[in-house]
Amino acid sequence: MSFLKGKNGEIVLFLVKALAVYIIWYVLYHVWILPDGRLDLLVSRNIVSVTAAILQATGYEVFAFDRVIGIGLANGLEIIDGCNGIETIGLFVGFVIAYPGSNMRRWLFIPTGILVIYLVNVLRIYLLAIIQYYWYAGFQVVHDYTFNLIFYMVVFVLWVIWALYGQTKPEMSPAAE
Repeated sequence: MSFLKGKNGEIVLFLVKALAVYIIWYVLYHVWILPDGRLDLLVSRNIVSVTAAILQATGYEVFAFDRVIGIGLANGLEIIDGCNGIETIGLFVGFVIAYPGSNMRRWLFIPTGILVIYLVNVLRIYLLAIIQYYWYAGFQVVHDYTFNLIFYMVVFVLWVIWALYGQTKPEMSPAAE
């Protein structure tokens, strides 16, 4: 069991914890939360409402109903389960929980990260509505690739920030004194 000692042990422990948290989140979300539907519906409707307010504030004629939002006579976007950010937020929280760090910083960083992910998702829906209105032919490519890449890059940056911010201050080694 020498692979559980030193830096390698920390990496293995992190991977085991991350996998365990991912499995727990996957089961919790796909077996209980998603079939229940209330949380996804609440978040999707909230995203539609907030995005509609921002679009209206920036001068667009908006229609919004339930999970659907659009501009003018465009088709509109439906914020389906999986596009409302809940799964991504769960993965983000799981990473922060699994990665070593100060518990006080962890419980401060998790809500901050959730807020950032939520706001980026609102911005993503806002821009997708505008793209659908002005450039319908390019909407699908932008939706499927560009914005997903950007969205996950933001989550990755949050993870990197946590890896740097969450750590407790290293102890001074005798050689450094």
